[in-house]
Amino acid sequence: MPGAALPPLTLLPPLVGCDFSSSPSPRKPVLVAWGRLDVGAQAVLLQGFYRFPTLAQWEAFLLQQTAWVGGFDLPFGLPRELVTSLGWPSDWQACMQHYAGLERSEIRDLFKAFCDARPAGGKFAHRATDGPAGSSPSMKWVNPPVAWMLHAGLPRLLALGADFPGLLRRDSARVALEAYPGMLARELVGWRSYKSDDRQRQTPERAQARAELLAALQQGRHRLGLRLLADAAQLQTMAADASGDHLDAAICMLQAGWALAQHAAGHALYGLPPGVDPLEGWIVTAPLSPR
Repeated sequence: MPGAALPPLTLLPPLVGCDFSSSPSPRKPVLVAWGRLDVGAQAVLLQGFYRFPTLAQWEAFLLQQTAWVGGFDLPFGLPRELVTSLGWPSDWQACMQHYAGLERSEIRDLFKAFCDARPAGGKFAHRATDGPAGSSPSMKWVNPPVAWMLHAGLPRLLALGADFPGLLRRDSARVALEAYPGMLARELVGWRSYKSDDRQRQTPERAQARAELLAALQQGRHRLGLRLLADAAQLQTMAADASGDHLDAAICMLQAGWALAQHAAGHALYGLPPGVDPLEGWIVTAPLSPR
């Protein structure tokens, strides 16, 4: 990594990796991986997992921590094309505050009308980052309901006073980045599924894909170049969780660790590419061109 003098481990903020749910419950909580970056060892140390059955508990936990760099598996913005079509504010913070003030039923009606007016095969508007990351459009309200994840999660991160590189810079020791674990997972195990919330689909083939994914992460055999360090119990938890939530949280933490390493080496935007659309944002570690 570039740069001469990198901060020692003890001076770097902790890492957060968040597998998010817009409607958490004891059965399907918001899951947070907590860890540390060791720049010299090119590794991220997983220190523990936290489960939050309510959004209020998740928000309170993040507020209790005075500093962190977090990778959050939820969209941080809407497509510029959609925002322009709806006549919403083009300033990111104003747009997000407007969005947060709407009821989900209103959002669904507006988004459905937008889609209904478009031709088959191009119903949804996309952000520039969706192609390179392989992510779902952030306006989707079903399968997966990422529009609700944005509606539920982003306003709470804004309320924490977090810094949003590429979107809204604040003098804050809490740094929030949009992450997407599926992007790195596909690079390592292809399009094989490694998880499912449906018990009938929690197959040995998916367990095998999780095992291969974990092995690659431990060895650092991926383009982020960081090894995931975890103890035997943590590895067993990630391997045994057929929903993939623990593994996804750890991957988000790894993506946040890569971003922190870029920042420690002098990159002000935590590795985000220059010229990021300040309304749409960008998924951290996503390449610049479609894969």
